[in-house]
Amino acid sequence: MSKKNKFKLMPVLLTGLAIISLGAVIFYLSPPFKKAEAGITLMPEDLSITKLGNSVYTEKCASCHGVALEGQANWQQRNSDGYLPAPPHDESGHTWHHPSSYLFLMTKYGIEKMIGEKYPNNMPAYENKLTDNEIIAVLSYIKSTWPKPIQRQHDEISAYANTQ
Repeated sequence: MSKKNKFKLMPVLLTGLAIISLGAVIFYLSPPFKKAEAGITLMPEDLSITKLGNSVYTEKCASCHGVALEGQANWQQRNSDGYLPAPPHDESGHTWHHPSSYLFLMTKYGIEKMIGEKYPNNMPAYENKLTDNEIIAVLSYIKSTWPKPIQRQHDEISAYANTQ
């Protein structure tokens, strides 16, 4: 490659490097969700916490996600309005596939705030409706209903997410 062609490529390479650097800075400085609640720990073995969680779940969640955590019918298919029905929180759903920190943040802030864009969903954010302890209690209750092997898998998923 001639010196003339290298000279022409230099501004392009520097611009690309600047864009990548700026993206990295933005990613690491915002939003604080990942760092703020990365250490969320659910307590499915703590009966006082799961009892509170059951009570809050019954009052705030069961109308959509089901009394037995069964979710709504056809929960994997968008309805005519473009919304997904409420998923189950039992072992047949995907809740346990997400780390505890993600479940906490999703419940507290809602998916749109987490991803920073509009997303068709009916799940309300509970930031101003439930305390952090109530959210952890609900999630602990939900986890307490999963079979032990699923709980262990969820523990591994959460532990891995905390290292990222």
